Amino acid sequence: METPMKQKFISLFLCLLGFGLLFTLTDIWLEKIFHVSSYWVVAAALGYFLGSIPFGLILTKCFTEEDIRQIGSGNIGATNVLRTGKRKLALITLFLDVMKGVLAISTVQYFIPDDSVAPLFAAGGAIIGHCYPVWLTFKGGKAVATAIGVVLTLNPLMGAIAIAVWLLIFFLARYASLSSLLACLTTPITAYMLHDKNLFYFTIFLTALIFIRHHSNIKRLINREESKFGK
Repeated sequence: METPMKQKFISLFLCLLGFGLLFTLTDIWLEKIFHVSSYWVVAAALGYFLGSIPFGLILTKCFTEEDIRQIGSGNIGATNVLRTGKRKLALITLFLDVMKGVLAISTVQYFIPDDSVAPLFAAGGAIIGHCYPVWLTFKGGKAVATAIGVVLTLNPLMGAIAIAVWLLIFFLARYASLSSLLACLTTPITAYMLHDKNLFYFTIFLTALIFIRHHSNIKRLINREESKFGK
């Protein structure tokens, strides 16, 4: 084997060895000092990466050559994609945003089956990634679609209740934002009734973040200036 090739293999081996050592030391450091498993950090990072993929922006750029951030509310989510008049594109965006949460949690559950907390870190990472994607200077969506995927995957009953509330409120009031806020409020209530402490704390975080992301909608709802769907 030629010397340059040997050097490449040696460099690769040293890099892998260094990464393994770093991971082991980080695991010990996090576990001993902060009582946090390094797997939780990896799960959160994976969730963030998946959540930060701006499907709404990518799809509208590919199929309409428009920048979704310059249309309507400037949001990268499915609701704003719908404002382009492309219903199928909006549905695809909705599906892919939902799948961010599903894939993040499912992947962690598959590779770390004995850890009940790691999926919650993956879920949190996906939500934060969607709201604050590094690729878009931390200006992302409102995470409702990703939250649907997260909640359905973590607990199908909780997800079904939230979706039912969303549909009911939307049918009665025709406000997508109000439907999302009230549906989100059901998640900590359901988690509390299920006596799942970790899930309850996570849904408190989820609800708080979604309310923060909807602060402008809440202000418009209070002032009766929020637009109803279809108007």
